[in-house]
This record gives sequence, C-alpha cells and structure tokens, in this order.
Amino acid sequence: QVQLVESGGGLVQAGGSLRLSCVASGSRFSINVMGWYRQGPGKQRELVATINSNDNTNYADSVKGRFTISRDNAKNTVYLQMNSLKPEDTAVYACNAVRSGWRAFDVWGQGTQVTVSS
Repeated sequence: QVQLVESGGGLVQAGGSLRLSCVASGSRFSINVMGWYRQGPGKQRELVATINSNDNTNYADSVKGRFTISRDNAKNTVYLQMNSLKPEDTAVYACNAVRSGWRAFDVWGQGTQVTVSS
C-alpha cells in the first residue's frame, strides 16, 4: 500500500520561505505524477503544482514565480520550495501521487500546515 508522508510545514512571516517534502513509500511501481494541493480556511482544495515523470511541471497562477516543485525519482520524493510567501498562502498542504494504467493508484498524504503571518 502506497503511503505519503509530508514534512516541512510551519509558521513563517510574510516574505519568508519554506520547503515542503513528501516521501512516497510502499510502491514497487513508478509514480507518474506527484503534486501539491492546498486547502485554506473556508476554501476548497486547490492545485498548487504538479510534476510528472518527465519533469514537466504545472503551477497555479497564484504561485507562479514564487513556488518551485521538483522531484527525486530515486527517492520517490517530491519537494515544494515556497518563496515570497503571503498570508493568503496559509493552508494545509497535501501531497498527491498518481500512477496510471497497470497497478494504478491515487493516494494522498495527511497534509502539513503552512501559516504565513502578516
């Protein structure tokens, strides 16, 4: 069973930086897409960024130029470098991993809280 464990959340002042990590374990099969999503207070969950096995990335407009997603396939780990953080970035950030086709799965981590103070 595939499991995702996030780390790196916390409290930071506006303009600061944080780096989130997500480690996938329990899968003998490659992961096609890994991504980060977030859910702020009173808001719906939204995509932050995704990266596929070819390192093609996709970002929400609200984070372009500030956040960078990357992955280490050998370690089954995805990272989210968050710079120039804003109070509106405050949310629970959750990692997602998707494998398509044979032995497909779509799993989520438990989430990590990011709080940006003004």
